[in-house]
Amino acid sequence: MNSEKNYKRHTVTAALPYANGPIHIGHLAGVYVPADIYVRYLRMKGEDVVYICGSDEHGVPITIKAKQEGKTPQQVVDHYHELIKDSFDRFGISFDIYSRTSSPVHHETASAIFKTLYDKGAFTEKDSGQYYDEESGQFLADRYITGTCPHCGYEKAYGDQCENCGTSLSPTDLINPRSVLSGNKPVMKKTRHWYLPLDQHEEMLRKWILESHKDDWKPNVYGQCRSWIDHQGLQPRAVTRDLTWGVKLPLENTEGKVLYVWFDAPIGYISATREWGEKHGKDWEKYWKDPQSKLVHFIGKDNIVFHCIMFPVVLKAEGSYILPDNVPANEFLNLEGDKISTSRNWAVWLHEYLEDFPGKEDVLRYALCAAAPETKDNDFTWKDFQARNNNELVAIFGNFVNRTLVLTHKYFDGTVPAPGELQETDREALDGMAAYPEKIGKAIEGYRFREALSQMMNLARMGNRYLTEAEPWKVFKQDPERVKTVLHTCLQICAGMAALSQPFLPHTAKKLQKMLAMNNIPQWENAGQSQLQQGHTINKAELLFEKIEDESIKGQVDKLLDSRKNNEAGKKVAPQKEAVSFDDFTRMDMRIATILEAEKVPKTKKLLKMTVDSGIDKRTVVAGIAESYKPEELTGKKVVLLANLTPRKIKGIESHGMLLMAENKDGSLSFLSPEKPFENGSTIS
Repeated sequence: MNSEKNYKRHTVTAALPYANGPIHIGHLAGVYVPADIYVRYLRMKGEDVVYICGSDEHGVPITIKAKQEGKTPQQVVDHYHELIKDSFDRFGISFDIYSRTSSPVHHETASAIFKTLYDKGAFTEKDSGQYYDEESGQFLADRYITGTCPHCGYEKAYGDQCENCGTSLSPTDLINPRSVLSGNKPVMKKTRHWYLPLDQHEEMLRKWILESHKDDWKPNVYGQCRSWIDHQGLQPRAVTRDLTWGVKLPLENTEGKVLYVWFDAPIGYISATREWGEKHGKDWEKYWKDPQSKLVHFIGKDNIVFHCIMFPVVLKAEGSYILPDNVPANEFLNLEGDKISTSRNWAVWLHEYLEDFPGKEDVLRYALCAAAPETKDNDFTWKDFQARNNNELVAIFGNFVNRTLVLTHKYFDGTVPAPGELQETDREALDGMAAYPEKIGKAIEGYRFREALSQMMNLARMGNRYLTEAEPWKVFKQDPERVKTVLHTCLQICAGMAALSQPFLPHTAKKLQKMLAMNNIPQWENAGQSQLQQGHTINKAELLFEKIEDESIKGQVDKLLDSRKNNEAGKKVAPQKEAVSFDDFTRMDMRIATILEAEKVPKTKKLLKMTVDSGIDKRTVVAGIAESYKPEELTGKKVVLLANLTPRKIKGIESHGMLLMAENKDGSLSFLSPEKPFENGSTIS
């Protein structure tokens, strides 16, 4: 375990949660539980580490939520900041500071970094047309504009992305754009913005990421970065936008402009460290500017580009900051076979869990670490949660500790007995325990937290097996000296578990340490050595974990199903669109067609490329239907084609026409097909 030896200190950041909703288990499994394990481990090694987080409180979704709820943006973020902070505290996430981006110190820090880059000429300025809502009197950010997707025809696409086909959009791409604020059609108005020319930093990024971190970054992180650099191409990215909520631009005559949240939010790590340093008399700059400081960002996969490409470019351009050593991003956690969705309330919220399962914080930490989506998306189910608790924490970890302590009190009045001559099985157990700090530590330092957790539990399994095979309850009458050795050995394993479980199960570790009357917790390297001296008195045994009954699990599953039912019941039929003239209708050329073949469009989730026989010709049509239909299901299918729609390029493929579909309340799609056999090219009127 030598990967940490070259660093004097460690700066560990966890992604700033967005302050427009509570924390759910997807956030915990992807970011906060692994980051907390890593930091607790470093502290046990005696490392100098600061663990940074805070609420991300700027951006358009905050202003939209404020408008919906009739509140100010500050009122919205104040509510969720306190809810999130309290949930983390109760759950046991051990931040050194949990700050917020609406704080004065953050505004000052973010403004200063922008001004430094501005003075260095790091930005380009450009005038461009942007949609403006005349009734509301403000420019419209991308999410304040909706309209019809030009690629798949989805009518509720946003100005930055179509959530139906997944295509990235610009507001001007939308057909029939509308303002979210007033519902009116926006007008185009000239505005000026500042851009960070990412393309000018390509050489630095190639050398730093593609060459220096090819072997030590996780494949999903490295692969996404390589895709951006090699295939998508780096383009200038706006660092300002027209809003009133956010960090105001520190330039003259820029009223109504703020820093774009992607630029402002990561600087929150720096401003929070600065706040922590000023509060505790620490030189915060060492944690961000000394090359002997190791910077690690824990994030989800949706933040990889921001933390590996955009934020490092900002830091490098500023000139005095270190770049991250690693960005161990996780994939996504699903829930009961479905994507976690805050809008559909398909989630397990941390604050609700803490109310429903008091005293079981570590059970959730354990279950989420065991199911962590480290290399691919993974699934959380309540049945698995119950099994992890009952079959592992209760039956293995808790059972071994309880049996050991109960037997020690029964035979030796709670005093650690003196060991006799060690047999081979005793030496194997003690030598085995001594190897676990390195096994677990190596996995943690490699950001393989599931493996580390499994190794920690293997120590408990080893203890259980050793105790069961030694059978002290049978041996005591014939050979009490042998029982002294067995229980002495078991107590040392319990003490090792009390230390080595601390990063994973901090509440449990503290409770076990109290039961063992351990006043001094060893550093990590010594946690596999014998800790309890003969004659030491331990406290009475208490249950570390309790069995979770079926009734509790059923209640949680029913809560989710009720959320789904309520969500479905609340869905309404889409309102009728504006009236069109008969002449407009007759201009649409709709024909019966047959799908000849279909295939997925690479690097997309929803797009299918289809070859269609229209009766006029054979043409290519691209549609966002891959989540509703498999390519092999479509061959030979009769469909309705809007044949005279202007061709458009989608992911580099020219699409000639649109296939008509019906969308149900649940979002499912179905082709419109003729009831009877019709020839290709048959017109619809």
